[in-house]
Amino acid sequence: MAQETAQPELPQQAGKLLTQVAGYLGTQAMAIGLRFGLFEELAKHPDGLTSDALAKAKGTNSLYTQVWCRSAYAAEVLDVDEAGAFRLAPHMETLLLDEDHPAYAGALPQIFSQPELGELFEENFTSGKRIWWDDVSPAFIQAVSGTARPFYTRLIAGGLAKVPGLSERLADGGRVMDLACGAGIGLVKLARALPNVSLVGVDGDAHSLGLVKERLAGEGLEDRVTLVQSTLEELDHSDEYDAVIINVSMHECRDIDKVTQNVHRALKQDGYFVISDFPFPETIEGCRTVPARIMSGIQYFEAMIDDQLMPTKAFVELLNKHGFRNVDAFDMTPVHAVTHGQK
Repeated sequence: MAQETAQPELPQQAGKLLTQVAGYLGTQAMAIGLRFGLFEELAKHPDGLTSDALAKAKGTNSLYTQVWCRSAYAAEVLDVDEAGAFRLAPHMETLLLDEDHPAYAGALPQIFSQPELGELFEENFTSGKRIWWDDVSPAFIQAVSGTARPFYTRLIAGGLAKVPGLSERLADGGRVMDLACGAGIGLVKLARALPNVSLVGVDGDAHSLGLVKERLAGEGLEDRVTLVQSTLEELDHSDEYDAVIINVSMHECRDIDKVTQNVHRALKQDGYFVISDFPFPETIEGCRTVPARIMSGIQYFEAMIDDQLMPTKAFVELLNKHGFRNVDAFDMTPVHAVTHGQK
């Protein structure tokens, strides 16, 4: 006779709810600290600052700053000494402020505090109204760009080298296209890592391409990168590229089969298609891990642009379906997987 699974007690279930609320408030504390530069100021003072000293340094209200410090301490992103001086908890400077570190997570609190990840979803919950990138705020696009940044960092610093033969092909030159290039963070990183490669950035959003131009000009890379405004479904290139890369955007394609066909056509023989994306769980049971819970929250916005995150298995099947060879995949982190294949 099958043994019945014991039901959790009411206090256990209550604890789960309160943990969720506490996590939400911790996210708000991080977002406020980032927006007002409080973490940056504390990073300058490894011995710590009292809340009054921090308020004076940043020109914020003393009581409000005291409340924030206590909340950030409660969320374990700050520590405090016996004299009441607050300082960043271990590794928080890296995690919240170092945008070029592979473990950077400072964009997540900012993106989850944007209206597009909560208020707008709730506003359209009954109607099911859809939006697109040109309907969202510049602040949201900036936060999304920051979220994609560590994906690019991990991919370019180590992920591309794990794709058999790709590094050797690009060592002496070649042509690489970055699809859905966003604000251009990946293009700058690619230009630095692959000095002999010519680059093309493609995006359908004019505002994002404007940010790319500014970023490239600031880095002195205008001559290394060509920009193309186009949806991925309308991309029309043939036998031009040694590699095509798409970072955390393949799941957003309106016609993912059409885009995959376009990429196949754009590649030279033996050219590489590299998909860097979220590895959404294949089953509902897989959604209860911390990484999957974060990805499930991202789905709120993805639903409004009429798509959803995809399991890595789906990307593998997609490339096989459209004639790519040597298709394989590997994980970079619990929220980052890479799928690749050759023409």
